Amino acid sequence: MATEVLIPKLGMTMTEGTVAEWLVPDGKEVQAGELIYRLETEKIEMEIEAEGAGVVRHVAEQGATLPCGSVVAVILGAGEAMPAGAAGAPPVPVEAAAASGAVAVTQVAAGAAPSGVEVLASPAAKRVARERRIDIALITGTGPGGRVTEEDVANYTPAAAGSAAANGPASPLARKLAEQLGVDLATVKGTGPGGRVTKEDVEAAAAQAAALTPARAPQAPPPLPSAVPAVGEVVPIKGIRKVIFQRMHQSIQEMAQLTLAMEVWMDDAVKLRTQLVAEWASDGVKPSFTDLVIKAVARALRKHPGVNAQVVAGGIQILREVHVGMAVAVDDGLVVPVIRDADVLSLKQIAAESSRLATGARTGKLGPDDYAGGTFSVTALGMFGVDMFTPIINPPNVGILGVGRIHDGTAWEGDRPVKRQQMTLSLTWDHRVVDGAPAAEFVQTVKGLLEAPYRLLV
Repeated sequence: MATEVLIPKLGMTMTEGTVAEWLVPDGKEVQAGELIYRLETEKIEMEIEAEGAGVVRHVAEQGATLPCGSVVAVILGAGEAMPAGAAGAPPVPVEAAAASGAVAVTQVAAGAAPSGVEVLASPAAKRVARERRIDIALITGTGPGGRVTEEDVANYTPAAAGSAAANGPASPLARKLAEQLGVDLATVKGTGPGGRVTKEDVEAAAAQAAALTPARAPQAPPPLPSAVPAVGEVVPIKGIRKVIFQRMHQSIQEMAQLTLAMEVWMDDAVKLRTQLVAEWASDGVKPSFTDLVIKAVARALRKHPGVNAQVVAGGIQILREVHVGMAVAVDDGLVVPVIRDADVLSLKQIAAESSRLATGARTGKLGPDDYAGGTFSVTALGMFGVDMFTPIINPPNVGILGVGRIHDGTAWEGDRPVKRQQMTLSLTWDHRVVDGAPAAEFVQTVKGLLEAPYRLLV
């Protein structure tokens, strides 16, 4: 039976993907688990594995951008012919693919899992699970995005899953996150329906484990991208660079962007961070100055909700949640993972989450949902010796705050100059939505919190 190779849906916001590179030529044999092609989305890149053994026949060309669920290749068994309509067939729409079983999302059959739970599984895996009368919700997927493969079903035994099942089944997202964070699901108590282990349960277990982990050695700031094009070389605009290329141009074209700068005295913030680095070292958490800025920004967005907004059809929408995006430099450009609910997280939680997101972004371990839903952005260039710059707004946000370096400044006490630690904040805002005075008031609030930083701890 032919095995379909699809454009997987890796997150809630993902709608399409690009076959960036075929790793297996057309007509070559592969074994299950071999890398077959490199998938590129507007957020991430990943390599997709073959879920069966046989001869690979390409359906989509390299460089093709197709909707999630589209068939890009088929893997044929010995002597098997191409399925009717597969060669040269147009991409399968997501809705049509779901109806035919091509999209690897299926409802859990009657069994231990709660009603309404969805599991990522290949069509072959679903068929084998039905034949063996196995509840597929109990199987940990090893395929792309945590997808359950035919091999996973074949290797499944109740004994292997007994410890996890004792605490209730885990959601596919929880399993994937547990694998990324090194959390043993057998030790996690599920709080979901029927004792199901949720993403939040895994995060709580990881945070508890982190508190017992020895402090990690401090890391140097990431170097600038090392891949320098040769003189005269034409560098293709693709992948992350293509997204930056399009969105930054769109941002400048569609918004009335202005930038203001404000100086902040950082003496107390420097003292606080030094104390917190020592205090939280045993927990493996090292706060950065950008973490303090993100916490201050989240507080300020609650006080100035007009900056936490976006333009929608018919008007300006003031957003309920405060999700702060943090710009991270990677080899191909810049990505903006999101710290969710930053206004209700503690400074320590923000420091831990920003470290996770930055590391995950640079190593390609984040999923599309880690980049979705930001309501405001913070970007820092201080580590490169930059004092002030003009950041460009990340649509659909209406504001972005730039963070410069901390350097020696001069304050005056009467007629006597005093050396102080100084930093410049640069706010770019959309003047269609926010006027100059409210924009300045927002930065003043951030400035006030950074100059009296102990308020960020309560």
